[in-house]
Amino acid sequence: MGEEEVARFLTHLARDMNVAASTQNQALSALLFLYKEVLKHEIGWLEKVERAKKPPKLPVVLSRAEVKQIFAHLKGGPKLMAGLLYGCGLRLMECVRLRVKDIDFSLGQITVRDAKGGKDRITMLPLNLAEPLRRHLFRVKAQHEQDLEDGFGSVHLPFALNRKFPNAAREWAWQYVFPSSRISLDPHSGNRQRHHIAEGILQNALKKAVHASGIVKRANCHSLRHSFATHLLQRGYDIRTVQELLGHKDVSTTMIYTHVLNKPGIGVKSPLD
Repeated sequence: MGEEEVARFLTHLARDMNVAASTQNQALSALLFLYKEVLKHEIGWLEKVERAKKPPKLPVVLSRAEVKQIFAHLKGGPKLMAGLLYGCGLRLMECVRLRVKDIDFSLGQITVRDAKGGKDRITMLPLNLAEPLRRHLFRVKAQHEQDLEDGFGSVHLPFALNRKFPNAAREWAWQYVFPSSRISLDPHSGNRQRHHIAEGILQNALKKAVHASGIVKRANCHSLRHSFATHLLQRGYDIRTVQELLGHKDVSTTMIYTHVLNKPGIGVKSPLD
């Protein structure tokens, strides 16, 4: 089999096999490994081979009624965190890494630091979350003050800021909004300190809440962010505004949420109705 025939075969393999894209690419990689590493054949025609692309999937979006059902089965910290995911459009890790200094109650906004792509962005702080969040921070501050008395109270700082501001790690402003329930050893500094809450706590709580509410959709934490974007578009907000709130680099990423505007019963009336 010549190089051109092999190239056509690999292209057919990557494009036309009725299997998942990951399976196609795995088979393609195996053949390329055979030629390059086993047969020691130089592959100068690699640019002719097409890699299978994973087809885009529509996001799982919850209705407002379904969100209320799920929230009815949440309580405490997980409920507040889920509220930030749905009410602010935060990603899961953006929520668990949130610092006290990045919540501005007076302006009603939250600053998301070092988000995906290393960018900062500003999103709204829902009025319905302001008071519960204040009460939560009151308890967290009392815990932090007790940690200071016990000789702890420091927190991990990003970008080696602990060298530039040696006392900042113990300041209230830099503490996590959702701290861990226990003191642990920081593998980087070797200090015993309180890290942020494990993301699995919210994931497990939400999974149980979805099951308890009887919702059959495969909803997870990111579904709350999907629902945030979708519900804003349904209310008529500009897609560029939604793009900024989500922190998307390109508006084409945000465009995936416009699929709800074309669903039967919203933009088009069924002939059966």
